[in-house]
Amino acid sequence: MEVCKALDVSKEILEKASKVKLLLMDVDGVLTSGQLFYVPGPDGLPAEFKAFNSQDGLGIHMLHSVGIKTGVISGRDSIATTERARILKMSHVYQGFLEKEEIFENILKEESLTAEQACFVGDDFTDAPLIKASGFGCCVGNARPELKAMADYITTASGGEGAIREIAELILKSQDQWDGLLRKYKFI
Repeated sequence: MEVCKALDVSKEILEKASKVKLLLMDVDGVLTSGQLFYVPGPDGLPAEFKAFNSQDGLGIHMLHSVGIKTGVISGRDSIATTERARILKMSHVYQGFLEKEEIFENILKEESLTAEQACFVGDDFTDAPLIKASGFGCCVGNARPELKAMADYITTASGGEGAIREIAELILKSQDQWDGLLRKYKFI
């Protein structure tokens, strides 16, 4: 299969990615580098600052354009995450949950999907149950070694540096949606 060579991934990975209808992810260490910055806010209290990757954002928009929903399940509450999810029009935003399995199951039920149709992307221990539970469990290139050992796919990019875009492109290519997007943006 030519696409296998172009993507340099196994047929098994392409098969798993081809079933994805929902991409869920952790935030800190996945959508961001994992670094947290605190700066003085207008009230003198610390305000959190995070950096998100714009190419990850376009990857999420591209998934939405073909009907794939997205969302975050994060262990931390953050106004920055709320705003980024709003801008990207994510369908599911859950924050403040270190135990993520029940949220995952509820989202699947709400979307009438099976775990096989979900992809979860993580980087640390609290993400392990969802990497194992999802049909396409992924981790970022700088994830904990324990997660890399259990993931179906490990990105070449680190968290916050295009890892989600990499997974989005893999999913789109596996579902034969990539050429349509290239045409849309006048590449072909």
